[in-house]
Amino acid sequence: MKAKTFEGWVSVFESGTDYEIDIVRSKLEDAGIPTVIMTKKDSAFKLTVGALSRVYIMVAPESASAAISLLSEAQLSLADLTEAALAADPEHVDPPGSSKK
Repeated sequence: MKAKTFEGWVSVFESGTDYEIDIVRSKLEDAGIPTVIMTKKDSAFKLTVGALSRVYIMVAPESASAAISLLSEAQLSLADLTEAALAADPEHVDPPGSSKK
C-alpha cells in the first residue's frame, strides 16, 4: 500500500466502514503507535464506498514503517470483521444456529 500524506501525517489504513477503522486503530494503539482519525465522509449521505466515504488512520511519519509492518502482519480475519460489524449494529440479532439466546 502506498502511504498518503496529509499535512505531515501519514495514512496507513483507509476504509469506508467505522468498525474496520476501530479495529485497526485499536491494534495500532495497543502496539504503542499513536493515531489520528481523519474522515472524508459526507454527513449528508450514508455511503460506504467511493471518495465520499473514506476514513483514514493517520500516524506520525516516524511511526509509519512500524504501523505498516504491524498491519501487514496482523491481517483482519473475516471472523474479526463480522464480530465487529455485529457489535456495532444496535439492532443486531444473533444469526441462526448461534448458541446465544
